[in-house]
Amino acid sequence: MTRKHHLVTGMSCRHCAASITEELSEVPGVTEVDVDVTAGSVSVGGTDLDDARLRAAVVAAGYEVAERTAA
Repeated sequence: MTRKHHLVTGMSCRHCAASITEELSEVPGVTEVDVDVTAGSVSVGGTDLDDARLRAAVVAAGYEVAERTAA
C-alpha cells in the first residue's frame, strides 16, 4: 500500500474532514483517508494513487492543497 500526505488549507471542523474524506474515498485506489483538521493535513492510503486525482478531490470538496509533504 502507498501513502500520500498533503497539507490542506481552509479546514476548521469535523464537517470539513467529512467532506474531504467523502471526496477522497471516491478516488480509484483509495482505501484509507485520515484527516487531521488541527494539523491541516490529509493522509491517503491505497494502491496506484494518482496525485492529480487526490488533489482534484480535495479541491472538489472546497479546499486547497497547500503542498505535498511526503510521497
